[in-house]
Amino acid sequence: MADADQGKESVLCICTFNSVRSQMAEGLIRSMYGRRFTVASAGIATAGVNPYAIRVMAEIGIDISGQRSRNIKEFSGRPFDYILFLCDHARHACPALFKTGKTYRRDFPSPSEVRENEDAILREFRELRDDIRAWLIDIFGPV
Repeated sequence: MADADQGKESVLCICTFNSVRSQMAEGLIRSMYGRRFTVASAGIATAGVNPYAIRVMAEIGIDISGQRSRNIKEFSGRPFDYILFLCDHARHACPALFKTGKTYRRDFPSPSEVRENEDAILREFRELRDDIRAWLIDIFGPV
């Protein structure tokens, strides 16, 4: 942990592939609450960071292009103050990996399944981003 991170609480965001939902949450937490928390994200499997997630986060001034998709096993046994499950699949797949910290769960739909056209895809990704942001404010308070 870097010296600047000492004294901060830690947050781990988890979803199935660590490509969209947990990546967005990681970027939002870092941007909104970076003075309070260190944050990481992971998935049951990895799929890289989705380009649409990068794009819609950039629209609100948050650059997640440098984030990488990580497997939950990288964090096994490490204590976190907060564990955020952003989909039910991840929650059911690894409930016992993290026994410490406060756990929050919400089953956000995956926008990766939208295939209509680019406008529809971007609309779904934006809605997801905004829903995650509102959920984080419910958990951690206003910015």
